[in-house]
Amino acid sequence: MSKIPYPLEKIKAVVFDIDGVLSPTTIPMGDDGIPRRMANLKDGYAMVQAIKSGLKIAIISGANQDAVRKRMEMIGVTDFFAGNMDKLPILTQWMSTQGLLPEEVAYVGDDVPDVAPMRYVGLPVTPADGSTDTKMVALYTTDAIGGHGVGRELIEEIMRAQGTWPI
Repeated sequence: MSKIPYPLEKIKAVVFDIDGVLSPTTIPMGDDGIPRRMANLKDGYAMVQAIKSGLKIAIISGANQDAVRKRMEMIGVTDFFAGNMDKLPILTQWMSTQGLLPEEVAYVGDDVPDVAPMRYVGLPVTPADGSTDTKMVALYTTDAIGGHGVGRELIEEIMRAQGTWPI
């Protein structure tokens, strides 16, 4: 039985923010002033497994960095929308092209730009260290903090409920 209070069998897609969700909120800065994001390998493994099982994965992020795009491409995430602070129009357009209903989508965000998309989907999720605003909207708050397995925790719960987790 899942610890997430939502019928996870309905979920067909998971949409993630990057900073504060798939990478920590505190990240090193390069000498060039560009943040150097970290990637959680367990998140990556879970995303690969999700894609193999037919679960759609998308990224909508305010950040726009080639290294992040390349990482997502390496693990098979092709729906990557970067440099977007107004995330709801991108989410709704993507959902429309994918034929997804709000109740079939989980959205994971950690701060104010994520609140509108979180309100739109069936399963709004925030990391343990998400902002007060996202915690007020989230149906589920992960045990993991941003950058430390948020994606893995959610994907594994969904796939176990759907009987598609590899073990």
